[in-house]
Amino acid sequence: MSDWRHRAQQLDEQDPLKGFRDRFLNRTDEIYLDGNSLGKLPLGVAEEIQEAVQEQWGHNLIRSWNDSWLAKTEQLNEKFGQLLNASSKEIIVGESTSVRLYQITQALVNAKRYPPRLVTDSLNFPTDVYILDSISQQAYGVPLTQIEYKESIEPNLEQLQSKMQSEPGIYCLSLVTYKSGYAYPMLELNKFAEAHNSIILWDLSHAVGVLDIDFKATETKVAFGCTYKYLNGGPGSPAFLYMATDLLEQTENPIAGWFGHARPFDFGIRFEAAEGIQKMAIGTPSMLSLIALEKGLDITLEAGLKAIREKSTAQTAFLWELLHSRLASFGLEIESPESSDHRGAHLSVSHSEAWRIAQALQKGTPAIIPDFRPDRFIRLGIAPLYTRFQDLLITVDRLEAILEKKEYVIFSTKKPQVT
Repeated sequence: MSDWRHRAQQLDEQDPLKGFRDRFLNRTDEIYLDGNSLGKLPLGVAEEIQEAVQEQWGHNLIRSWNDSWLAKTEQLNEKFGQLLNASSKEIIVGESTSVRLYQITQALVNAKRYPPRLVTDSLNFPTDVYILDSISQQAYGVPLTQIEYKESIEPNLEQLQSKMQSEPGIYCLSLVTYKSGYAYPMLELNKFAEAHNSIILWDLSHAVGVLDIDFKATETKVAFGCTYKYLNGGPGSPAFLYMATDLLEQTENPIAGWFGHARPFDFGIRFEAAEGIQKMAIGTPSMLSLIALEKGLDITLEAGLKAIREKSTAQTAFLWELLHSRLASFGLEIESPESSDHRGAHLSVSHSEAWRIAQALQKGTPAIIPDFRPDRFIRLGIAPLYTRFQDLLITVDRLEAILEKKEYVIFSTKKPQVT
């Protein structure tokens, strides 16, 4: 045990990102391993929101649009471009992930550039499937196919590629899957799709902020995702949409909204699309959410995706080794890829009593906050900007004690709405 502790302490001392932990609100009585659902609050955001409410909204009122608000979205677009290697004319912040997926999928269906077929797989996030199914039902002659894999941890890439060969079309995949944390080979699949008259719409919700993503190097054409997980943008913070320039030129926004107009404040009765990615804007920007998002984005840019990815890889490897060596005999199974190249930044474990074990973790000292996903998964989300190696060791220590002593038996099987 002391060897593990010494190793964790040494890794924390040598961590080049250790100073970033102090840029977030941290509780001394808690270990937070749910940054893959909702990231922590960056210090300074509360004050910025207060100033925006009291001064920009409260005192300056409508004048704030010209003074700063209209420029805020463009500033964030530029920062996302820096983060993911894209032009600010190809990436836009605003709306929700669901709206962005609906918007780009419907736009591609309407453009008829690819065969009229929607395809996803059994590892994708359920909401993405709902939206694709809705479009399929609305669009005559556009079927939805879901590839079913035998395994729940990793896709069968040969099966996926075979489907793309035989049924080209519009594919939607989560770059990092929400249950197991599997990370798809982005460049390899983008190249394969291009060679077989298909396109992949990448949902980056569980990937952006922890994977070193480069849209140009990976030849990505479309990507979207939320910002409230590893980018620490706050609950419900706006999503982003990326579209490569050549694709933008061949598609139109199916939701012709006010801010997607070339001259919205002329109030013309006929819609005229703005140029570039701005034509994919829809409604009035949610200014308070945009202001809250910027601090977490700035911290991520400062730390750098390469360094973040290196740390997350080291931490998932450390956690994997701990779980495998100490908890396998208790019936706890690791439900994430063994290879670090195929992992995002969370590891999932399963147990028949997963929900009650998750409750026991939260009631200990310190409280350990993971999340639970039906029917048997506990997700341990590592956020390299504030997760320490010693946090992972303490978590495994607690899991071992809970399983050995069966501490979970005193907890209810009843679940709240959010788990």
